[in-house]
Amino acid sequence: MPPRTLIAESLTPDRERLTLTLEDGHHVVRVRGELLMSSRVSGSEEALAKLALAGRASDTAPHVLVGGLGIGFTLRAVLDELGPTARIDVLELLEAVVDWNRGPLAAHAGQPLDDPRVTVVVGDVLAHLAAVNQRYDAMVLDVDNGPEAFTVRANGRLYTPAGLATLRAALRPGGVMVLWSAFRSPDFERRLRGAGFSVTTETVRARGAVRKGARHTVFSATRPGS
Repeated sequence: MPPRTLIAESLTPDRERLTLTLEDGHHVVRVRGELLMSSRVSGSEEALAKLALAGRASDTAPHVLVGGLGIGFTLRAVLDELGPTARIDVLELLEAVVDWNRGPLAAHAGQPLDDPRVTVVVGDVLAHLAAVNQRYDAMVLDVDNGPEAFTVRANGRLYTPAGLATLRAALRPGGVMVLWSAFRSPDFERRLRGAGFSVTTETVRARGAVRKGARHTVFSATRPGS
C-alpha cells in the first residue's frame, strides 16, 4: 500500500471523517477511511456528460444541473460539451469538497469552477429543487454511491419514489437525467420507470478510453415529451 499524506480533512453531515490525501502521486478522497473518489480515474464521469448532453450542444442557452462535484471531472466534461451560453448549476452537499476543488484539486479538471457559466450551490439536490422554480434541460447526477447511499445517509432520499418524482418535475419534457452508480440495480430501473421515465442503462469503465478499471453503471432516464 502506498504511503498516504494527509492534505485536509472534514466531517460529513453524519459526523464521519472525510479526508483528502495524496497517495502515489494521486489525490484521493475517503470517508471513514474507505475510497470515495480518486484523481486517477475519470472515464465514467466523462461518459455521464456525453450521455446526458448528446444533441444538446446546439441548444440555445441550455440549463443543466450537475449533482455532485467530486474532483471536477464531470463538470469539466459538461462544460466541454456545451457552448458559451449554457448555464450549469453545480450542487455539492459537502462544502469541503468545493473548497478542495478551488485549492489542491483544481488543476485536475482544469479549474472548472472558474468558468463563468457555472454557479455553485452548497447543499442538497432535492432541497435546491424544492426551493427554486427551475426546469432543467438535463441533469447529471453523480451523488454518493448510486442508489445505495454510502457517504451521507440522507442521500438515499434522492433515489426514492418521492425523490424521483421531484427530479422528474424539475426536468423539461424531452430532457435527460443521467445517474452514476457503482453497481447495477434492476430494482432502481423499475423505480425510474415507475416514476414516469424512459430508461436505458450502460456499463462504463472507470478509465474511459483505455477501457480499463472498475465497471460502473450509468442510468439514462428521459422525461417523455418535447
